[in-house]
Amino acid sequence: MVLEHALLPVVPGREPEFEEAFDSARTIIAGMPGFRGLTLSRCVERPGTYLLLVEWDSLEDHTVGFRGSPGYQRWRELLHHFYDPFPVVEHFTQVTSA
Repeated sequence: MVLEHALLPVVPGREPEFEEAFDSARTIIAGMPGFRGLTLSRCVERPGTYLLLVEWDSLEDHTVGFRGSPGYQRWRELLHHFYDPFPVVEHFTQVTSA
């Protein structure tokens, strides 16, 4: 399992619009092969920053499968105009848990 991590800096004042658009966009990603689940959380200290965590079966399910799909183009149309600056996306594998 691979965990995708992205801090999403949303343009100030557009948070409610972003959350509504994300609600539509999440159905796109949820239908992708290799998708396991996601959480979207809003920062308490910086309310314009969101943390997106997505679980994938493999790195390629995200980087090749999702990003190469027609669904990703729709995802981009729905969400990418909310970000300033554009988020950095990183991937992690679990080392330990408690």
